[in-house]
Amino acid sequence: MSIQTFAAESDRERLTPTAIRAMKRVADRWNLKGHEAAALLGVSPSTWDRMNAGKWDGSLSQDQLTRVSAIVGVFKGLHLLFADGMANRWVRLRNKGPLFENLSPVEAMIEGGIPVLLDVRRHVDALRGGL
Repeated sequence: MSIQTFAAESDRERLTPTAIRAMKRVADRWNLKGHEAAALLGVSPSTWDRMNAGKWDGSLSQDQLTRVSAIVGVFKGLHLLFADGMANRWVRLRNKGPLFENLSPVEAMIEGGIPVLLDVRRHVDALRGGL
């Protein structure tokens, strides 16, 4: 079995609908504003609005699918780590750790793009003992 890189257009076309549904669910659970969800996904706010309304029929790029993969990993890891609503609140709490520099995880992920998205994913996995 090969590692999923999202490089093949056929894979991107196949995975896009599921990725958008997942991103919409995370955005809802994390109470993301439209511009925050758009920034995390790497699209314009107007494109996110169309995606959210089911009026977008494109395919996500390799970059965007990587973002969704990291975000879903953070979401899932937080729900494995915390048994209550903290799993969804955590991303909004200011964090003084070096990865976050007094930003909330959402702010840090928006500001840092894919590298920080992946770092936050690894951080959450490490917190729950997954590494």
